Amino acid sequence: MHHHQVQREHALPGGGVASSTPSFQSILAVTDLTARGNRAVERAALLAAEHGALLKLVYAPADLAPLAHAEAATALAGLARAMASRFDVLVKQVAGPGGGLAQVVDEARYVDLVVLSHERDRSPAAFFTGQPVERLLRQLRCPVLVTRLDTRLRYSRILVAVDFTPASRELVSLAHGLDPDAALELFHALNTMHESKLRYAEVSEHAIKTYRHDSMRQARERLFSLTDSSSARRNRVLSAIGRGDPARQATVQQQHARAELLVVGKRRAHPLADFLFGSVAQRVLCWATGDVLVVPADRRADTPSLVISRKLQDVR
Repeated sequence: MHHHQVQREHALPGGGVASSTPSFQSILAVTDLTARGNRAVERAALLAAEHGALLKLVYAPADLAPLAHAEAATALAGLARAMASRFDVLVKQVAGPGGGLAQVVDEARYVDLVVLSHERDRSPAAFFTGQPVERLLRQLRCPVLVTRLDTRLRYSRILVAVDFTPASRELVSLAHGLDPDAALELFHALNTMHESKLRYAEVSEHAIKTYRHDSMRQARERLFSLTDSSSARRNRVLSAIGRGDPARQATVQQQHARAELLVVGKRRAHPLADFLFGSVAQRVLCWATGDVLVVPADRRADTPSLVISRKLQDVR
């Protein structure tokens, strides 16, 4: 597998041009009430405290071992009190007859971010329907943070995988908005398929090297232009370029950069296509060693702030 890294630091011209920073007003944390699931709740609570957001908790049981309704309600209420006390945030417990993914999808319509832990369903049914997080990603239109790491500390470095589509600028802005104090690094993987086609067509080695050089130059220029979407408070933005499969290269770079969070976009695709080939986001979730923030390409453009203000009445 080809892999070539070019590490660069971009100084923001004139201190940078800040784009509108996304606001997280409401965060939905999903837990199966296991220790791992509750760590995702802790990450969501930490983010809620940083953003002054409402934290909502929903119980989504593991398919093979759901808790009784009364037991789950008691445990979720205790968890809500603990998060409110520990992080000094407003917490709402989402009540439901059985929880589950359907309730998560319904509640996600009213929030800016969904947070859940990386849980792998090894049941035979999951082979045909996909992992729970994959099924959620097909339906949700808000960013989804999938956690793996300990939540005691804030993110110190965030890696953003960009493909230079219009959505890339929003990914950078969203990453900065999540934690403005974290070091930001942009990453792009050059597609080697075109180079392979040139070799198949027996194009000269000189022409292939010229094509590779031009592709690298254009990628550097586009990465530099994306730094304009960072905040003026950030002095420098790192960037790196890889060659090969975008999902594999992004996860390799996440490890190389020691980034606790990797931000990727997800285009809307037919479920069958995702099942047969897997999206970049799905493959990143399989290979990543840190947390992953998946942002749908058709992310809901409007903020649910009006809905949030109405929902707050339920907490009081």
